[in-house]
Amino acid sequence: MTAGLSGFPQTRRALLKAAAALPFASPFTSLTAGAEESERHGLSYFGDLKYPPEFPQFDYVNREAPKGGRLVRTAAFGAFNENLTTFDTLNSLILKGEAPANMHMLVFDTLMARAYDEPDAVYGLIARSVRVTDGGRRYVFSLRPEARFHDGSALTAEDVVFSVKLLRDKGHPDIVESIKGLAAAEVGADGEVVLTFAAGVSRGMPLYAATLPILSKAYYTSHDFEKSTMEPPLGSGAYRVGRFEAGVYIEYDRVADYWGEDLAVNRGQNNFDVIRYEMYSNRTVSLEAFKAGRYLVREEFTARDWATQYDFPAVLDGRVKKFELPDGLPSGAQGWFLNTRRPQFQDVRVREALGLAFDFEWTNKNLFYGNYTRTASFFENSQLKATGKPSAAELALLAPFRGRIPDEVFGEAWLPPVSDGSGHDRTLLRRASELLNAAGWISDKGVLKNAKGEPLTIEFVEDDPGLERVVQPYILNLRLLGITSTIRTIDAAQYQARLDDFDFDVTSRRFSMSPTPDEGLNVFWRSDFAQSRGSRNYAGIADPVIDALLAKMLTAASREELTVAARALDRVLRSGRYWVPHYYKSAHHMAAWDVFGRPETVPPFDGDAGMNTTWWVDQARAKKVGKGL
Repeated sequence: MTAGLSGFPQTRRALLKAAAALPFASPFTSLTAGAEESERHGLSYFGDLKYPPEFPQFDYVNREAPKGGRLVRTAAFGAFNENLTTFDTLNSLILKGEAPANMHMLVFDTLMARAYDEPDAVYGLIARSVRVTDGGRRYVFSLRPEARFHDGSALTAEDVVFSVKLLRDKGHPDIVESIKGLAAAEVGADGEVVLTFAAGVSRGMPLYAATLPILSKAYYTSHDFEKSTMEPPLGSGAYRVGRFEAGVYIEYDRVADYWGEDLAVNRGQNNFDVIRYEMYSNRTVSLEAFKAGRYLVREEFTARDWATQYDFPAVLDGRVKKFELPDGLPSGAQGWFLNTRRPQFQDVRVREALGLAFDFEWTNKNLFYGNYTRTASFFENSQLKATGKPSAAELALLAPFRGRIPDEVFGEAWLPPVSDGSGHDRTLLRRASELLNAAGWISDKGVLKNAKGEPLTIEFVEDDPGLERVVQPYILNLRLLGITSTIRTIDAAQYQARLDDFDFDVTSRRFSMSPTPDEGLNVFWRSDFAQSRGSRNYAGIADPVIDALLAKMLTAASREELTVAARALDRVLRSGRYWVPHYYKSAHHMAAWDVFGRPETVPPFDGDAGMNTTWWVDQARAKKVGKGL
């Protein structure tokens, strides 16, 4: 679940995932109200653009990469990514239904395109250039006249304005909330698009708007946008929906006459003739299908499988290669989220006790072969993570809230407990028991009960059977405390419905942050999302202090201010014990049938390691292996 300029989820259920920079002009520098700004080729949050005007291509692509062949892959199983096992709609932009992985990213173009070797920069795609006026509130996009939809019709300013308004008013709730600061969208002179934002919106909202998918006004005038449908949409991107069978596979076909093929933001990319996603019901079936060559590349998220399952014949004879690729993205917050809408989790002492009962050290050694590091922060593996004591700048932000936040926020940043690795650390369990007793839960013949005589019970709700081996040892420790705990594994559709309705006690989730988080953070933690059906505020966090620090972070005028606000926010979030943190690794564990070429440089901020966009089929190797052709 990516919060940032990726804008939308790589799968429908995830919803809508720092390079050295050269200084170029930015909408966030030297602006005065009403001042007319010169045209620019790109935007970033704080003025740092790596690529100059007329740059030839991104540095992480191979401009000479050949076109052709097939990329056959599967949706990810692991790291609490959204496990796509089927779909029942091809409308990925509304709440209703389940849509296939990556569809909007492949099928629809946007005004501007991300550079995945910079934290937050975007460069012109449909938009040739942009002017920023009115103190940064008004963005005027000049469009490329050659832009086309797949049916050959021109992509015009009217289509852009129609799309932005439609998504703001009728899109998925996360989109609606993330773009509601858009005050007006209009067709300007000479076919320009003029987007005007309300005063006080965060620096990220205009860039978020620039990465919204652009839809055909004519198509959606005759098709109901709010309807779940299996009719492939009319797009304008490098791919269109090809063959598909719900629950089995979906293919995306490269558009041979794609209008944006030779733009700088596309050169060396979109190299496969067909990108196909195979769908499997669980990890085991998926892995066996990979071994048999049913699909060609796999990112492995299960440490046990990475350590024990990649010795099959194709690996031993070199037809399948194992490798690791660096992952520069913040790992975010992965763990068991505690639904504070439930009465048993409303006391922070209970939540802290639950955290003490999870033995990460035992789990990492016995289940994960020592491959993981414990997650401590909501901004793990990034500069935004709070460490040590607050800096003077952090204290200045936190001081007005003294008395409304725990005193621990003003000391060393909270860290999860370190166990003795036995699986049942008596010291930690004793401390957990004390906290539970202090919160009013008293043992009655080995069962914790409150003053009303109600037992403390917890149901873990998951959609991946592979998580049961992680949850069960945790449940055993909870039972030692007198907590009756169970795990319920349900199918993807039921699971998503229960998440949408917040109908769970505890569930495993992972938030994957952008290097420069933007509006997407609101749906994780802001109070008005706590009761908003379908939001990702799974814990039900509703705290005015967190709201205020979020606002400070999202309206920061510099990267330094952003970092300070994020660290202050991180301290307050951690003090709430809203989740039992899990673990992370800062690398992609990959295995692929030896048919692919890829650039030497991995785009550090692309959560997909550039797979769909920058890899290609090496025809000689593909013929030798007999796959990928």
